[in-house]
Amino acid sequence: MLRLPSGRLVRGRGLREPMPSGHPPRFGVYLLGSAPPEFGWESRWVRWADFWLPADPSYAKSVLLEALRRADRDRVEIACRGGRGRTGTALACLAVLDGVPPAEAVAYVREHYHRGAVETPWQRRFVARFGGVTPSPQAR
Repeated sequence: MLRLPSGRLVRGRGLREPMPSGHPPRFGVYLLGSAPPEFGWESRWVRWADFWLPADPSYAKSVLLEALRRADRDRVEIACRGGRGRTGTALACLAVLDGVPPAEAVAYVREHYHRGAVETPWQRRFVARFGGVTPSPQAR
């Protein structure tokens, strides 16, 4: 669980792990190369291949803005297969949207979510440049 500076809580997880106990989310963001299964709650799929960047950065930003707004009142989760690279990158982007300076967002997520979050140099650069989302190499 990541507590953002505003106090909003967002659960990050790896989908290959069992569902945590407790209440299920009311809204989920799934960062996968192919469409996720139906989970039984409202969700958004962001096409995002493992170890890479979102195929459509503008869409990813709009989904993350929706997740941030929903975290005020709903249980929100962000997940990929392993729960570290893509999930950590998305959580770091959420932290930027919540007021963490882009240059500090990866360290924030590594300290408060998982020390292995945000796995690749291009994921770190994506977070650092997140204020002005640019197309990923895959989308070009």
